[in-house]
Amino acid sequence: MHPVVLVVDDEKNEREGIRKFLLPKGYDILLAENAEHAAKIIREQSPDIVLTDLVLPEKDGMWLLEKSKELSPESVVIMFTSYGTVENAVRAIKKGAFHYLTKPVDLDELDTTIERAVKGRQLERENLELRKELNEKNAHGDLIAQSKAMKEVIRIVKQVAPTSSSVLIEGESGTGKEVVAHLIHEWSARKEKPFVTVHCAALTESLLSSELFGHEKGAFTGATERKIGRFERAHGGTLFLDEVGEIKEELQVKLLRVLQNGEYERVGGTKPLKADVRLICATNKNLQEEVGNQRFREDLYYRINVIRIQMPPLRERKEDIPHLVKHFVSYFARNNNKPATVVDDAAMKLLTQYAWPGNVRELKNVIERMVVLSSDSTLTAVSVPSDICDGRSLVIPPSASQKAFDENRPYPIRDMEKDLIRKKLHELQGNKSKAAKELGISRRTLYRKIEEYKIPTES
Repeated sequence: MHPVVLVVDDEKNEREGIRKFLLPKGYDILLAENAEHAAKIIREQSPDIVLTDLVLPEKDGMWLLEKSKELSPESVVIMFTSYGTVENAVRAIKKGAFHYLTKPVDLDELDTTIERAVKGRQLERENLELRKELNEKNAHGDLIAQSKAMKEVIRIVKQVAPTSSSVLIEGESGTGKEVVAHLIHEWSARKEKPFVTVHCAALTESLLSSELFGHEKGAFTGATERKIGRFERAHGGTLFLDEVGEIKEELQVKLLRVLQNGEYERVGGTKPLKADVRLICATNKNLQEEVGNQRFREDLYYRINVIRIQMPPLRERKEDIPHLVKHFVSYFARNNNKPATVVDDAAMKLLTQYAWPGNVRELKNVIERMVVLSSDSTLTAVSVPSDICDGRSLVIPPSASQKAFDENRPYPIRDMEKDLIRKKLHELQGNKSKAAKELGISRRTLYRKIEEYKIPTES
């Protein structure tokens, strides 16, 4: 989409000259001969840039500036002024104009000024989008809480966030433990400070020690310079240790010392450093069992387990699935410029009844796949990847295909998908392009499924 520039000048030659100069540069140009006409255009079209002469008949450029700020606050106003009215142009800058140019206008300077204004507006839009995205995340984002179990999680988060207590988040992989950790940080007094993450399972013991506490130059082979550790980076903020149950015993002792007296040393160092961090840990293991099996220190367990949050698996909070699906569909459609905005009842039933062993993370990946591969605004049952439900039997409503299904009789997803495709091809007399569009899948996917299910087609 090209930036829209409105040129306001009572001199036709001036307007046309600027229009001819800007058109080849990829701008959409609108013209107005007076301030009132320009105000009407601004109200209706909200141009990106308003180029206006300060001196206009009847209502002047200053009036238009104020009107523009009222009608379209995001529009950037650039003033043209003659030498004798520079003082007024400076006053316009104070009232919100982006810049002013003296007449006769230097076209190169005009080009540069508009380019800066467009980039500025684009940056402002990106910042607004980012703030909106952050606000959405802060308003739970992926952490949809319609179920009783998730409402209890949110209740605990709200209570614990303003405190400085350590938090242990337990739950299966993909349940949203890191999302909860972020939320605790965002709702805390430390939110302006860093949120630093360490994935403990991804590092060896020696590397993890260096990551957590840093190291001095020459501390070991390859330590060619001092390294700042994650505790130091998170100073004043929050340190999130993901999969804390994977930390070996020797390192558990060092971590315990930090929690006990707030001090640590870099690897190879002797100078004690202070750690002002809020510690949040997460694990997909049962740490109490790990303590019983002597794989996790009991004293460290009680230090990190001041507040415990148990994340329920998705199969135990099925009432959240439709809300999560709608959230992810909207997110991925927006970010991939796809038309998909609606999930029909049959598809939603498949998604709701699936066990989701990978929890919210798996659901998110599946919805992204469905949206990216869709070519229609509605995601149907055929859009649901068959591989996520292989071997699972579901109850399907009679309207799903030509068969009069008994609602209490299990019906395999592969058979349902096969019947849906066969029915649609029959309705459309074998027109595969139309069938793919109405089923919400690509032609390539349709051809693959026709071959896979050996569906006879009319041609």
